[in-house]
Amino acid sequence: MGTKSIGHATDGMIRKLQKELEERASAAEAIVANANDADRDLNKSEEETLSNLRDRMESLNRQLDSLEATSNLKDQVNARMRDFDRAITAVRKVGQQDVEYRTAGHWALDSYKAAMGDRQAQERLELFHRVADHQTTPDNPGVIPDPIIGNVINFIDAARPLVNFIGAQSMPYATWHRPKVTRGTKVLVQGDYGDAADEKEELASQRMLITRLTANAVTYGGYVNVSRQNIDFSSPQIMDIIINDLAARYAIQTEAALCAQLAATTTTGVGYGVIPTAVTVAAAVWEAISQVYTATRGQGRVGIAVAPDRLSVFGPLFAPVNPINAHSPGFTAANFGQGVMGTISGVPVIMSAGLGTGEAFAFSTAAIEAFEQRVGTLQVTEPSVLGVQVAYAGYFTALTIEDDAIVPLEAADES
Repeated sequence: MGTKSIGHATDGMIRKLQKELEERASAAEAIVANANDADRDLNKSEEETLSNLRDRMESLNRQLDSLEATSNLKDQVNARMRDFDRAITAVRKVGQQDVEYRTAGHWALDSYKAAMGDRQAQERLELFHRVADHQTTPDNPGVIPDPIIGNVINFIDAARPLVNFIGAQSMPYATWHRPKVTRGTKVLVQGDYGDAADEKEELASQRMLITRLTANAVTYGGYVNVSRQNIDFSSPQIMDIIINDLAARYAIQTEAALCAQLAATTTTGVGYGVIPTAVTVAAAVWEAISQVYTATRGQGRVGIAVAPDRLSVFGPLFAPVNPINAHSPGFTAANFGQGVMGTISGVPVIMSAGLGTGEAFAFSTAAIEAFEQRVGTLQVTEPSVLGVQVAYAGYFTALTIEDDAIVPLEAADES
């Protein structure tokens, strides 16, 4: 029983350390990914966190090496014990056969022989009358492990498809301005008719007007106060779980902020029909993109942002069978998720969960901009209550540059 307890403890400890090692590695990868997504270097807090994670991972590796050596030795001991047990069992059998009386007469005969001193008969009766006391798991809960298998299940999608498509720019100030030309200069034919007689005539003249758009940093963040005991004894590691979840919630909120800025457009929408077809949808896309071009003169990249429910409208209209002369190579439900799902008339269709039900927009990346500066993870120790307060924050702002280049696509007739 002592050997089994040690074996269970060693195996359980190995599994626990392996899980923690995987979690620490995932946490380190998440920190680096956050910095990479923001196109910046690691900040001081992140470098300190990575250093702590690396120290812990090295310690875990050393412990695992020692435990694995112990586990291998334990397996050798168990193998020898099993061989010994089989030898003992064989000795307890008579003639290498289990004792079985097929009739009452056989049993009565062995009882008589045993009473007369027959050794083999006595052994057969002893084995036959021996009652096994069955051992089951409820008898020994103290040595039954209570494992937690795999990572924590958390159904959360932290992708930011529209932020990534537009590209978040650096935010160096709390308030900043974007210059925008509202009226350009003028160039016309010299004079009235443009012939040689117009030499020395007055050229056209018009001053340029440049206004500016103002943007302010908006702070997004959250925090959790965690007891030191929870940090020390949790597996999977609670701090990694909390930090990853805070980072994911930040991503969801900032994507939603950009989507809200898209939805704030006052541009008149283009209808693709109450009962849309591939033709009406494609026609609406072309009309909307023409409006986008008129407003931006071809600056930026064009895209179509759609809410998840809009794919149930557009998707079935464009089957993924690569038909000849089709408006789209098609959409496949197997790839349903946030990000580029396919194209319509060559325009990428980007699904974002940050958009509301029924929303779809054709837009240019020159029409809306995103600015971001991630603070990342912050931690402070509270000695008086033996706790650690951890926060995740960042500054994010979406700014509309040209409202007319954000065109809603609507489930309505053009009229």
